[in-house]
Amino acid sequence: MHARSRNYVSESEVYKLESVPLDFGDYHPLKPITVTESKTKKMSRKGSTSSTSSSSSSSMMDPLSSVLDGTDPLSLFAAAADPVTTTSTMDSTRKKRDKDDSSAVGSDFEPWSSKRSEILARYTTTEKLSINSNILSFAGKAATPGSAVSEKVRTRLEELDDLEEGSQKELLNLTQQDYMNRIEELNQSLKDAWSSDQKVKALKIVIQCSKLLSDTTVIQFYPSKFVLITDILDTFGKLVYERILSMCMDNRASLPDNFSPESVNDTAKETCLNWFFKIASIRELIPRLYVEAAILKCNKFLSKMGISECLPRLTSMIRGIGDPLVAVYARAYLCRVGMEVAPQLKESLNKNFFDFLLTFKQIHGDTVQNQLVAQCVEIPLYLTLYSPAIDWILQCIAYRAPEVLLTEMMERCKKLGNNALLLNSVMSAFRAEFIAARSMDFIGMIKECDESGFPKHLLFRSLGLNLALADPPENDRLQILNEAWKVITKLKNPQDYINCAEVWVEYTCRHFTKREVNTVLADVIKHMTPDRAFEDAYPQLQSIIQKVITYIHDFSLLFSVEKFLPFLDMFQKECVRVEVCKCIMEAFIKHQQESTKDPVILNALLHICKTMHDSVNALTLEDEKRMLAALINGFIKMVSFGRDFEQQLSFYVEARSMFCNLEPVLVQLIHSVNQLAMETRKVMKGNHSRKTAAFVRACVAFCFITIPSLSSIFARLNLYLHSGQVALANQCLSQADAFFKAAVSLVPEVPKMINIDGKMRPSDSFLLEFLCNFFSTLLVVPDHPEQGVLFLVRGLLNVIQDYTWEDNSDDKIRIYTNVLHLLSAMTQETYIYHVDKVDSNDTLYGGDSKFLAEINKLCETVIAQILDHLKTLGKEETLKRQSQLALYFFNTILAHGDLRNNKLNQLSVNLWNLAQKHGFADTKTMVKTLEYIKRRSKQPEMSHFTDLALRLPLQSRT
Repeated sequence: MHARSRNYVSESEVYKLESVPLDFGDYHPLKPITVTESKTKKMSRKGSTSSTSSSSSSSMMDPLSSVLDGTDPLSLFAAAADPVTTTSTMDSTRKKRDKDDSSAVGSDFEPWSSKRSEILARYTTTEKLSINSNILSFAGKAATPGSAVSEKVRTRLEELDDLEEGSQKELLNLTQQDYMNRIEELNQSLKDAWSSDQKVKALKIVIQCSKLLSDTTVIQFYPSKFVLITDILDTFGKLVYERILSMCMDNRASLPDNFSPESVNDTAKETCLNWFFKIASIRELIPRLYVEAAILKCNKFLSKMGISECLPRLTSMIRGIGDPLVAVYARAYLCRVGMEVAPQLKESLNKNFFDFLLTFKQIHGDTVQNQLVAQCVEIPLYLTLYSPAIDWILQCIAYRAPEVLLTEMMERCKKLGNNALLLNSVMSAFRAEFIAARSMDFIGMIKECDESGFPKHLLFRSLGLNLALADPPENDRLQILNEAWKVITKLKNPQDYINCAEVWVEYTCRHFTKREVNTVLADVIKHMTPDRAFEDAYPQLQSIIQKVITYIHDFSLLFSVEKFLPFLDMFQKECVRVEVCKCIMEAFIKHQQESTKDPVILNALLHICKTMHDSVNALTLEDEKRMLAALINGFIKMVSFGRDFEQQLSFYVEARSMFCNLEPVLVQLIHSVNQLAMETRKVMKGNHSRKTAAFVRACVAFCFITIPSLSSIFARLNLYLHSGQVALANQCLSQADAFFKAAVSLVPEVPKMINIDGKMRPSDSFLLEFLCNFFSTLLVVPDHPEQGVLFLVRGLLNVIQDYTWEDNSDDKIRIYTNVLHLLSAMTQETYIYHVDKVDSNDTLYGGDSKFLAEINKLCETVIAQILDHLKTLGKEETLKRQSQLALYFFNTILAHGDLRNNKLNQLSVNLWNLAQKHGFADTKTMVKTLEYIKRRSKQPEMSHFTDLALRLPLQSRT
């Protein structure tokens, strides 16, 4: 192949893009549009007039506005309406919406659904539970279709009477899980009965379930029972409301959300009243109260004031419930319903709670005490049963309440002798800012509490939770910590201690220095080490670590906390220890802004990274390995010893020995060492001294030793190439040759299929990409004086020739074509690029004729291989591939060959004809190629392209 002579400098000048100044004038697509108000023409319809305004841009005409002549379809509809009516309706709607927004419950209110699972998980029992067998019969009873309406009417009163006289004698002993399953069956039976139009049966189920809430025989399960039963009540209330709402539909149009009773038809009102009359006939207080509360929302169909009148009445009815636990949960349910249907009626909610305070002394009465003795329940456990109900009531009262209400609540608590249960609920319900501002007052109240019923450490925990969200007065902060920690440190039970300490660690980290944090951590270690108590408190200990690293971002400060690393030693369960290490490394990568060489940080983080690395085994998932490697790599990238390159290399050597099982870490270390070598070159400006030359060779040796330990073959190939380029840039020629030889010898080992993200993919495209990069590097690699001309290129061609390619692949020929590009560039007097201070073959050979002859021989060999392959594609099924390859080879000759040579010129014509021979060539591509040749013929020294263009006919596909 006769390569054409190239002048790269002049070509660059000819083909570079010409810079043209752009003048946008006043318009620019990123310029903000100025909007001005302009009156549109008035439109009149059916005798009414309306004036509307539209927005128009001062910078350009809106195409939509111009089409509509300044008006839009919505304006036409608005113009058709009566302006007075429209304006008044909009005003009233806006006022109503504003009112609703001010009274509605927002997203900052924690819903009951979020507490449900916590209550069910917390209040459990191993005792047998009882349930009325009559109720269970509802769950399995099938509906009787086709019953006459008259029969229904005749039997309903009898059914309700039977219901009231239902036997409570037959009981069924159930485990807790069985009990929960039966309740769920009843919930489904309620829905089935309703859907089959058996409304009385549905009411029966709800009444009997409500009766279960008066049963406190297994008292520690009562909160969970309340949750399960009220789920059924909620379902019933929703079904009744939707049923009546569906009856209000007029001409298939449903009522708006804020409908008035006047818009409800008589049939719907009558049905609604019927439900309330049925419920009023229930003789027992508790089911009557609960069922009416469940359908409280239905009062909207009857009267505007219905809900506001019913809530105080239902609140007063609860006074008739004798058991204080049953009564407080009834109040909680009423508050729950009240917040859903009328959150603005805070007076009823307040009255509900104050009624509870008046009857609070019942808790310590003889009836309750006898019941607790009979069930062997201690008073502290009994008092915790009240927490969900009281917390919910106070949450409803405190929602968006003014600060003065907290003051009133604190006064009432003092009158009741600073009852710990109430005090805890108050601190849980009110805004953290209000509690934090009165921290010292609450501490004083906590001190005066009687500890026999409700432990003081739980009160301090609740206070600590508030102080984690809001800051107390600055002058009180240290005193608050001292008072709280006096109580916490005296706790003997490790679980009680760690639950409180976990909360107060955050307060300490927020407001104090490392000395106080160290003291707290030391105290935690002291309490949790005896009898290996830390093994039962890993979640809390993890939380403490998370809080410490959340507030202390300076890792030199963090690791100077004397007790931090001993604290980490308590995590002796491997999976937990690794999770903690991951949290620390994530925080380091996120918050460490500058590189570090602090020995305290390096030693601590190396220990943490080593812990993560050593957790890797044969069963570790690939995703987990990638995550751990990413964290360790993040740490490695942040380590810098500045100009002390030898210390930096020593660190990389140590890291390689510590993290040898994570391949991505080894790859990162190789890249880092290569970068270190290039930084050395930059500092020395390419002129290495004896010392820096030896150091760079050490870096190269590090890479050469490390690369073979990688399992990914393409990672090895690319790193051999990259490291060889670095060695070449640093004038380490023999080392560069070693890298390139290693890459050449590795090519035959490339498998046909490789794993990419868990899927097997053909490797041909990856190998083609690598070889193209390799060829680009080989252009500037000088020949070894003892190895012969182009020894690396010859070796690589032999490997490519012997490699087993897929039968249906043309990648081998594409590679050979790229080799021709390389050989063409090698024949130039001056190469297109060089490596600084490295003499390439253009300098070494100086255009020697023997060197050029060797290149031509190689070209002839490669061209022969390409032509042989094109002949093998002469079969009918491969003609399209033959056409594409022929055109590809033609373009290569066009770009790199000297077409003044007759043989090459004739070869190009033959390839052009072959590409079109069987009609598979793209006509547009051929036309554009021919136009390009004609344009080239007009350039200096390119006149021979004119003759070539005449010899290249365009054939139609027909």
